[in-house]
Amino acid sequence: KRPIYGQEKSEKGKKEEKNVSEMGILAAIGVVLPFPFYWWLWTNPQSWVNLCGQGRDPSTVMARVSHVLKAAQLLSLFSVASLSWPPPLYFWPLIAFGQFLNFRVYQLLGEAGTYYGVRFGKNIAWVTEFPFGVIRDPQYVGSIMSLLSCLSWVPFQYIFLWCLGYGFMMLVESKEDPSARAKSVS
Repeated sequence: KRPIYGQEKSEKGKKEEKNVSEMGILAAIGVVLPFPFYWWLWTNPQSWVNLCGQGRDPSTVMARVSHVLKAAQLLSLFSVASLSWPPPLYFWPLIAFGQFLNFRVYQLLGEAGTYYGVRFGKNIAWVTEFPFGVIRDPQYVGSIMSLLSCLSWVPFQYIFLWCLGYGFMMLVESKEDPSARAKSVS
């Protein structure tokens, strides 16, 4: 039986389709890559402090690893993105306010406060200035807003997967047990 005209696929076409599918899977893995690391750090802070050893700040080491993982996430998104200009109008307020929240959280908490310092046994001052006390989990909210701003360029499933990762970490971090915090390495 002959295929209908236009429905037959060449071997090259099948191979390209398989490569696109494999790239999609790799992109999905890249998007969720940091979340097991963050979960492990949150649930095993003493192991991380011990691994970092004396003389190395666990928050600084976490920040460096996190930046590498963030680069992998962004490369994963770019691998499936279809960029165009100009962006839709919703892009500007979402990216601007989302990044403002991220900047503000880092400005108020610093590296140690942003990168689990309290879990690693550091004393981090309680912050009540905006956006804290107004927006719950402002760093995650800002990150999600920034991701949503990219919906016109990146397929929904990758944005959704990344947002699920943030939602998972918000849930994990909301159930903090102060007795499980690390003791500093002497």
